[in-house]
Amino acid sequence: MSSPASVSSPTAPLDADALRADFPLLGERVNGERLVYLDSGATSQKPQAVIDAEVDFLTRSNSAVHRGAHTLAAEATELFEDARTTVAAFVGARPEQLVWTSGATAGLNLVAYAIGNASVGRGAPASARFALKPGDEIVITETEHHANLIPWQELAARTGAVLRHIPVRDDGTLDTDAAATVIGERTRIVAFTHVSNVLGIVNPVAELVALAQAVGAVTVLDACQSAPHLPLDFPALDVDFAVFSGHKMLGPYGVGGLYGRAEVLEALPPFLTGGSMITTVTLDEASYLPPPQRFEAGTQPVSQAIGLAAAVRYLDAVGMPAVHAHEKALEARMGEGLRSIPGIRLLGDAAGAERVGLWSFDVDGVHAHDVGQFLDARGVAVRVGHHCAQPLHRRFGLTASVRASSALYNTADDVDVFLDALSGVRAFFGAGA
Repeated sequence: MSSPASVSSPTAPLDADALRADFPLLGERVNGERLVYLDSGATSQKPQAVIDAEVDFLTRSNSAVHRGAHTLAAEATELFEDARTTVAAFVGARPEQLVWTSGATAGLNLVAYAIGNASVGRGAPASARFALKPGDEIVITETEHHANLIPWQELAARTGAVLRHIPVRDDGTLDTDAAATVIGERTRIVAFTHVSNVLGIVNPVAELVALAQAVGAVTVLDACQSAPHLPLDFPALDVDFAVFSGHKMLGPYGVGGLYGRAEVLEALPPFLTGGSMITTVTLDEASYLPPPQRFEAGTQPVSQAIGLAAAVRYLDAVGMPAVHAHEKALEARMGEGLRSIPGIRLLGDAAGAERVGLWSFDVDGVHAHDVGQFLDARGVAVRVGHHCAQPLHRRFGLTASVRASSALYNTADDVDVFLDALSGVRAFFGAGA
């Protein structure tokens, strides 16, 4: 795999103009304009190294893993498990602490449904620690993506538990004073996002984990919007579980990771069952493998995992501190420019808040979808809609917003082109100067 075009060491400042050459799609033109891709919060572009890694596996080593004694099977298994080691290290974990999933949504559902299984007596004796009963409480936040909300709604409905939430302040920050009262002696699970996919604000993980641990609650972290942008160490964050998606961090679709503390994964009963996750099966019962294989029933995302490992090596070569510093500068430039455009209402414009390079906003008098189409005609790709966070939009009196999200391959010029195009939206639609 070739190294990123712009760096010679992981501590060097990155050169986003040079990095763009590593991403084939960024050289395309859209509607006759140079592509300005500001939708990485939805899905990132892929460097050639990631594309090559998948293609190379499929053309040279393609075989089922863990299931054969022939040469290709052994080679595929080795590449697959090497990928697990690489991706686990990226988030500070050991290989046995990383479960392959199809993405963060699958990881969150795995945890929720496995806890549901424990609640009806399935699993080993240690699984009883997860069992929920009527009146127990699950706590989420008002900032959650639907993927970290609906599984807990369903779990509450199945077990009689009560779903509660930590509210968000007008500036987009979590109301930590309220959190201290919402999280209480009946709380069994606290599930929250590391970075809001609408607000771009980094939530206070240490404070929420401390509140949860004080009452013995399990913590579940959605790291989809932090894994591509911040240096991560899940054990240091002291969460019980964490999830992330490959396609948001330069990797392929259809693969993600579930991190779990070793003793917590060991106690969790399985969710999906079938081949690959068993030791012994009779017609009446089955015994299950230890983690992570216990949670990896069926055919694995082998080429995708290998592609994700290539993405992680790419990010490591650039250096996550350099990525964060670069994107922080883009975030500041974008925020300043957005504030200068009349009729723009920023969501989550909290003074001094730690952020990633993502801003969502409302344009007075113009629907978000019209804004998106106007920008697209000028080659600027942004996200429009509720971003799978309807309760949060409702909190701010909106049904939809426009979201511009940057990544390591974006440049200051990308931001300026976006701001220049946006400044003409209201006049074009007759909504203001």
